[in-house]
Amino acid sequence: MSEPIVLVERHGAVALVTLNRADALNALSRALRAEIVRVFTELKDDKDIRAVVLTGKGRAFTAGIDLKEAGQTGFALGADEDSKSINMLAALEAYPWPIVGAINGFAITGGFELALMCDVLLASENAKFADTHARVGIVPGWGLSQKLSRLIGISRAKELSFTGNFLDAETAEKWGLVNRVYKAEELVPAALKLATEMTSTNPDLLFKYKALIDDGFGMTFAAAMKEEVKRSIDHSKSVSASAVEEARKQVTARGRDQQS
Repeated sequence: MSEPIVLVERHGAVALVTLNRADALNALSRALRAEIVRVFTELKDDKDIRAVVLTGKGRAFTAGIDLKEAGQTGFALGADEDSKSINMLAALEAYPWPIVGAINGFAITGGFELALMCDVLLASENAKFADTHARVGIVPGWGLSQKLSRLIGISRAKELSFTGNFLDAETAEKWGLVNRVYKAEELVPAALKLATEMTSTNPDLLFKYKALIDDGFGMTFAAAMKEEVKRSIDHSKSVSASAVEEARKQVTARGRDQQS
């Protein structure tokens, strides 16, 4: 019996989701995209999971759209009815908890876009990013043209997108695309540790904070500032002084433990 094309392992409150088409560099076939949508949709409703680590098996995170399959079925990835029913972008955007991308290898074009759907990116020393849309003749439809420039600056984003050149892990860290780079064998453990630390925070705040940051990111700065104040006032109505004091003591104790 063959393995599933998406593997899910539970590590406490964290789900490790692994793309499992290593022989095809985890290329995003319709079947794989549908399975990613199914997994994230199910995890969204799983009350025991409050963070996801997303990675790939083998040499690639994902090499992007399965071009052989797309050549037979068409490239209207965001327009045709089949794509609408298996919309990865919508599924990951609807996931309300943190997604840590553990980029283990190649993240190319559609794979680069999948990486950018994550909240935080960590990379192995083997990670390589590339936007080859302009080389293969496809216009991005999963957010790369807008997200990348906001993360690393418009000039660097244009350099990558206009050339299709590969970006190595060390440079990706310098440019702020990934937070940290690890040896290959250390990547997933580090991502699981980070995700576990996220789930150790107040669940209600973690849920609300992700929504606040993501919603504000799509607003003007002035509008986002007003939205923060509004949500802060709304939330404060449910907070007691004693609860805040108790949480403050726990944070102080945690800080002492981390320094020792």
